[in-house]
Amino acid sequence: MEGPGHKSSRTMMFRCEGEHVARVTEVPFSRSSLDHKGVFVVDTASKIFIFSGCNSSMQTRAKALDVVKHLKENRHSGRCEIASIEDGKLVGDSDAGEFWNLFGGYAPIPRDLPEAVREESMNMPSKKLFWINKRILVSMESHLLDREILNSDRSYILDCGTEIFLWMGMTTLVSERKASVTALEDYVHSQGRSSNVRTVIMTEGHETGDFKLHFQHWPKIVEMKLYDAGREKVAAIFKHQGYDVTEIPEDKPQQLITCNGSLKVWLVDRGCTTLLSTEEQEQLYTGDCYIIRYSYVEDGKDYHLFLAWSGKNSVKEDRVSTISLMSSLADSVKGHPVVAHVFEGREPELFFSVFKSLIIFKGGRSAAYKNHVLQKSDSNGCHQKDGVALFRVQGLKHDCVQAIQVDLVASSLNSSHCYILQDGGSYFTWLGSLSSPSDHNILDRMMNKLCPLKQSLLVREGSEPEDFWKTLGGRSEYSKEKHVKSWPSDPHLYACRFEQGLLKVKEVFSFCQDDLATEEALILDCNDEIYIWVGLHSNVTSKEQALDIGKMFLQDGIVLDRRSVETPVYIITEGDEPTFFTSFFNWDSSKQSSMVGNSFERKLALLKGLSPKLETPDRSMRRPSTRRLGVSSEPTTPEHQQQQPTPARRAFGSASTGRLFARDRSPATGLSPSPSIMSQSPRSRSSSSTSTPTAVARRLFPASLHASEAVHAFSNGTARRR
Repeated sequence: MEGPGHKSSRTMMFRCEGEHVARVTEVPFSRSSLDHKGVFVVDTASKIFIFSGCNSSMQTRAKALDVVKHLKENRHSGRCEIASIEDGKLVGDSDAGEFWNLFGGYAPIPRDLPEAVREESMNMPSKKLFWINKRILVSMESHLLDREILNSDRSYILDCGTEIFLWMGMTTLVSERKASVTALEDYVHSQGRSSNVRTVIMTEGHETGDFKLHFQHWPKIVEMKLYDAGREKVAAIFKHQGYDVTEIPEDKPQQLITCNGSLKVWLVDRGCTTLLSTEEQEQLYTGDCYIIRYSYVEDGKDYHLFLAWSGKNSVKEDRVSTISLMSSLADSVKGHPVVAHVFEGREPELFFSVFKSLIIFKGGRSAAYKNHVLQKSDSNGCHQKDGVALFRVQGLKHDCVQAIQVDLVASSLNSSHCYILQDGGSYFTWLGSLSSPSDHNILDRMMNKLCPLKQSLLVREGSEPEDFWKTLGGRSEYSKEKHVKSWPSDPHLYACRFEQGLLKVKEVFSFCQDDLATEEALILDCNDEIYIWVGLHSNVTSKEQALDIGKMFLQDGIVLDRRSVETPVYIITEGDEPTFFTSFFNWDSSKQSSMVGNSFERKLALLKGLSPKLETPDRSMRRPSTRRLGVSSEPTTPEHQQQQPTPARRAFGSASTGRLFARDRSPATGLSPSPSIMSQSPRSRSSSSTSTPTAVARRLFPASLHASEAVHAFSNGTARRR
């Protein structure tokens, strides 16, 4: 394309592809260049036409408008007409007649090739692995790639057809890495694929998910041996020079949600809900399921956060009905509801932040759990008011503390935490040797909450009396290592869609707010948390269905990185985005996210300078779900009923459907979110610092049209690797 201010009477024609990144190719100005799958921009002296093929997606059409905007501003100084032409619609459209007159009149466009033919070469790419030896590529014969074949003192090139990876070992020299990059450039040139290949350069320890997919066995955790070996040496050097070597104190936790809201908690029992009193709502039991609603005001808007909490020992009957009951409650409120499903032991910080104080006891209050205990004749571990119990005390800050009952054995202790040991009417408070003064203050506050007006015996680790160990059943080994929060991972955004019962997921690199298209459902993967963002015009019709997408994605995560299926999942509806979601983006609240129409119609109206019309959508997602997704799940009750429990229904498809989950990563979408990008907007849950750098993906040569997408399919939890 010409630069800014360029004036030309030459008619130009461009083909646009890509739903989240526009891939633009100038094509001959001819009717034969048109097809039904692409979107075409024809730039004339006084008017810009955008022709949308009947088989093109709405997101691709909307993205092509960015090309139209560029042409309008740079070739027409912002002054020209814009006309939208739909494939196959001619009646009563003067713009369509003018468009076809440019080609000498209307004529039918040939039918596109079947999709199976288009993707045949995409589904079975060949893989070649080379070892770089002084800029010379040495082929490594291996039908099945394994992580063990990569040596830390070497660099490798992995050619997967549409994308080429350069992997550099941790101990390679800088000169060797420079030579490896040169070897990569020479290889791409020699193959004659510089116009459509995507190259990704990475170092050991910072591999992308795409790269790991090509190997049979990739370990979940990579030990940072260099860091562990050098940490003590560096500390010794500073001490020798007279510096006081102490650990950097942890950053104060970032406030994720307004703390001036109101809290309500319902106990779920056999399809019914019971609202708990103010005192009871701060006491949860591991044998029960609860629905928590936290209502707050932010930026003049009413938000409602609904959390379905499932205890470790809760019965299936209660777990089944909790999700549908929560959805019914969320649909009944005004404002901006957000729902989430969390499990005991996997709670995010956001869950604890809505409670001023929280105590989690063993046992349960629901009739379903009590009946379960009677049938098994096992009440062992259930909390008794004047019994014996051990509580681990933790907290985000002084006014947000938790006490969690753990197994009454010495192995439950940890030097990084503080504990309260109850023995009838007497109490011990145990301070771990690695706990901080802040932990001690939290312990004092929880002691006053758990057992007010009671005196406790302060016990420091290493000076415990025999009565202390006797209450725990004797001494035993326990963890004495410093508990360090895991380094936050960079978030990744995935667009998902259904094709013939198959859920396909494609990663969106260098994502921004504009990538949240109203026709789509997208997954924001933060590793410890999953957000499902649902557009108002997407095919996802219920919150249960959105949660099902999260379950399917987590099942894929187990295959790739052994992620727990109990990872918290949030459901965010377009227009209801809370701050703890928008903070992952450079969010512009002034954007009209609720304009009438699809994403193409919205952008076209703004581009033409028309006044936006706003719609008030039904954000409750109350429409019945007619699609059954291919994942095993428990049934849910259709609606909230307190008087008479209703039989549970199956909300999702069963495992017997055998449908597939596909992970689709486009090699043509540019860079992964890197620290330099992410530090501008997305926030870390545990600190203000950015996460570990991801691999740098770049194009060595200019490219206008990139290759097709690579698809990875998973069935019944087993990966079919390329």
